[in-house]
Amino acid sequence: MMGHRRLLPPASSATTVPPALLLVSSFMASLLLANTPAAAQVARDASGGGCSGNASPPPSTQQQQQLWVFGDSYADTGNLGDLGRELTHAWYDPYGASFPGRPTGRFSDGRVLTDFIASAMGMPTPVAYKLRRGAPRGLLARGMNFAVGGAGVLDTGNFQRNISAQIDLFQAQRPACSAAGHTAGIAAVVVSGNDYSYAADKDNSTSAAIAYIPTVVRQLREQLRRLRDDLGMRKVVVTNLHPIGCTPLFTRALNYSGCDPLANVGAAQHNAALRAVLAALDPANRTFLLLDVNAPFAAVVDAVAAETFAEPRRPCCESFSAGGHCGEQDGDGKRLYALCDDPSKHFYWDEVHPTQAAWAAVAETLRPKIHEFLLST
Repeated sequence: MMGHRRLLPPASSATTVPPALLLVSSFMASLLLANTPAAAQVARDASGGGCSGNASPPPSTQQQQQLWVFGDSYADTGNLGDLGRELTHAWYDPYGASFPGRPTGRFSDGRVLTDFIASAMGMPTPVAYKLRRGAPRGLLARGMNFAVGGAGVLDTGNFQRNISAQIDLFQAQRPACSAAGHTAGIAAVVVSGNDYSYAADKDNSTSAAIAYIPTVVRQLREQLRRLRDDLGMRKVVVTNLHPIGCTPLFTRALNYSGCDPLANVGAAQHNAALRAVLAALDPANRTFLLLDVNAPFAAVVDAVAAETFAEPRRPCCESFSAGGHCGEQDGDGKRLYALCDDPSKHFYWDEVHPTQAAWAAVAETLRPKIHEFLLST
């Protein structure tokens, strides 16, 4: 949480915004594709323009693999600075209880999506940009994580670098196309909905959030294009939105008995627009992989009965008040939250972030797709 704003879901922490804010008409979504005809990719392939013209063959050894991560709290492994418990509670107990046994700035009891994507690639977790100075040189050569909690595709009012600024940092660390025959590696772009939360908070109106969806996806499209064409990424993995109506932030009002269907429809509308954008950017499906986190999330949290998790919608770390947060304390240091005995039985760790066990389960369903995509030419 930054100030009074939650880091992830498209809703205000002060005033609950109706989930219908996320709805976007098919006409608005179609406008996103106006400047991304399929022919553009064909022309780039023929001319060899941008960094992609210098593309080298896929890495043949594990040592050559590099992963560059951009996004928000679902991917952050330590980039959000410690500004105190109230603002940056991921640096305080009980975060990190399962791994590594202490808080590391990850928004979970343990590992997050970045850790599991790296594992699927057969490599160590990339060093967080903020922690780069203390990292071994060999690890730095494997990539870097620029994702930071609270970030969005655009500015979210959380004073964190948006995805464009994160890519700027990457470019400063490793200028693109610096050597002929060289590609930058693999990028992972993780977007979880902070932009919509900001839009709803800012204007407190349904029209503001609805109008913002095309803007977010259009800007995301530009940053994905930039990673491929300007910065030479060989492969780009981008997540869609999870079923946000099933996060405890929404399900708490329903006593964790079900999900908010309208909020999930809103996420589906975002995902449909993103699929269309990727199809236009990469009609041959060679560079971009839409990492579908929505389906494995929904299979658990929106199911009538969850087989894997005893508590699919109730968080392990539950604040006493709806406006509170995991790790919250009063002035005397007394806990204002309840903590479960076994996080592995819960899909959600706090009001919006999955447990390590949840990420592991989701990643297991995604691993074959990631392998297939990375091996493709």
